[in-house]
Amino acid sequence: MAQRPTSIATFVDYGGIDAVRVEQVPRPVPGPGEVLVQVVASGVSHMDAYVREGRFRDAVPLELPARQGVSFAGIVRAVGADVRGFAVHDEVLGHDPAHGAHATHVVVEPGALVRRPARVDWEVAGALYLVGLTAYRLVQSLRLTPADTVVVSAAAGGVGHLECQLARLAGARVLGIAGAENHDYLRSIGVKPVAYGDDLAEAVRKAASGRPVTAMLDNYGRYEDLAAELGVARSRLSSTDDRRDTEIQLYLAGPDRRIAEELRDVAELVAEWNVRVLVSGYYPFTALDRALADLDARHSRGVVVLGMDPTAKQAEYLRQKMRTHHEIAARA
Repeated sequence: MAQRPTSIATFVDYGGIDAVRVEQVPRPVPGPGEVLVQVVASGVSHMDAYVREGRFRDAVPLELPARQGVSFAGIVRAVGADVRGFAVHDEVLGHDPAHGAHATHVVVEPGALVRRPARVDWEVAGALYLVGLTAYRLVQSLRLTPADTVVVSAAAGGVGHLECQLARLAGARVLGIAGAENHDYLRSIGVKPVAYGDDLAEAVRKAASGRPVTAMLDNYGRYEDLAAELGVARSRLSSTDDRRDTEIQLYLAGPDRRIAEELRDVAELVAEWNVRVLVSGYYPFTALDRALADLDARHSRGVVVLGMDPTAKQAEYLRQKMRTHHEIAARA
């Protein structure tokens, strides 16, 4: 009997969005110590794009043709021999060390998975691994306290908006650098917005209301000079390079107990501590090119996610998003 098919995103050579194809292949079968997961949702990250474009050829070598996608959430459909801790029908989230999470099914080891908390929506769980752990690790590295005033650049982005909320949970006062169109959103999560401009240091000082700026989380801004001008010590700066290195480390990670523990912590923060993951785009897998273009445009806030089952129920955030659009149109 022929194996049932599964759909996967692949690319045969380095390139842009037009290099990606969705193919049908035989559904994988878990071997000893492996788990087959039907993917419900999978995050679309800038790391996926950078690797596909060849920007990190030295750090992330590929054997072409290659697959893409690292973060996912889904339902266990089969387990191999010697698997402990997971059973058929368990709902999970995690990462695919083989980088094939943009697919309807993946086979991974149990160490790459944690259970999905019921209060974490599928589309949020699908994106949580890479953006959530990157934000978590970078904020932890600064050891923030209520005495800190921290600046976050690209504050409404996928990692940035989580850094803002985690910094506030640590008690810090947060100033977020973002475009004006994202300022109302930042205020809604307790962040004081700062607009891009010629004299950014002065704008940050004004937003700080006389308090010293003690830390900075820089997301692709190359703001080392800005941090120095604000008096931020190098040990309290999470730089663009720090973020890149963290994301590469997580992208390349195999099954790992420490990572699983951190991912459980992040999922609990989302489920129980009101850390809100903003999904700006939720696309069916059949519209993969649109999801990739949305991310590539670099003007969306929050995260972009693929839903592998286009009939899956979409969460409340879509209704809220439409309501916001109508309110903006009414004010125009």
